[in-house]
Amino acid sequence: MKKINLGITGCLGRMGQQIIKSVRSDKKFKLTALTESSNINKKINGIKISKNDLTTLKKTDLIIDFTTPKCTFEILRIAQTLKKRVVIGTTGFTKKEEILIKKISKKIPILKAGNMSLGINLLMYLTEIASSSLGKNFLSKVFEIHHRHKKDYPSGTALMLGRGIATGQNKDFYNLVGKKYLNRKTFPYGNKINFNSIRKGEIIGEHEVKFSSGKEIITLNHEAFDRALYSEGALTAAKWLMKKKPGLYSMRDLMNFKK
Repeated sequence: MKKINLGITGCLGRMGQQIIKSVRSDKKFKLTALTESSNINKKINGIKISKNDLTTLKKTDLIIDFTTPKCTFEILRIAQTLKKRVVIGTTGFTKKEEILIKKISKKIPILKAGNMSLGINLLMYLTEIASSSLGKNFLSKVFEIHHRHKKDYPSGTALMLGRGIATGQNKDFYNLVGKKYLNRKTFPYGNKINFNSIRKGEIIGEHEVKFSSGKEIITLNHEAFDRALYSEGALTAAKWLMKKKPGLYSMRDLMNFKK
């Protein structure tokens, strides 16, 4: 079987390093390009780290991107020109940027997920079902914990779960976003979805969705103990995307959940 020529952006970041580590034990990939936003005179696995450009990424079949929205769009412009597939794990996009990604996906296959964990994507699916089943008599909120180095909040995964709540109620997610708290010991339910983020230690990731009627509480949660589950999920997504036509896909499509 022909190996997939893989490019990794943000290769010196936490996820970039983890993906490189996972690629070493996956015989279906050949690492052909590593990039960073600044040109660093360094090699990994014999591959020189380069800036994002046409020459570097031309060697790839598919690019995995865990960077920043600004960098992601730089990658997408290059990928669109070269007709390369892209797996996006970057978070923090605006509504306008989400629309633009969808537009670009008409030209190239893109799989985008705020979290590459199979377990988290199952949690989101269950969140949709719970939100739809429980109805208007239940209020909801989302709680998450990550390591102290994580700057953005709420996490992309927390926002994914909030989107799952909105989808279950057939409502626009952006109209349901409530208050966003940071490092609060407790936080309230509201008519909209409130979020609380804790940043401490080296915690890989914990996420929790709560539904309350005032008389009972339903809790759905997920804990991650090994960062490899994200990189392995990204590689699973990459293999799956290689067989797809242009379009915007998610881990939900990969896992074949019902719409």
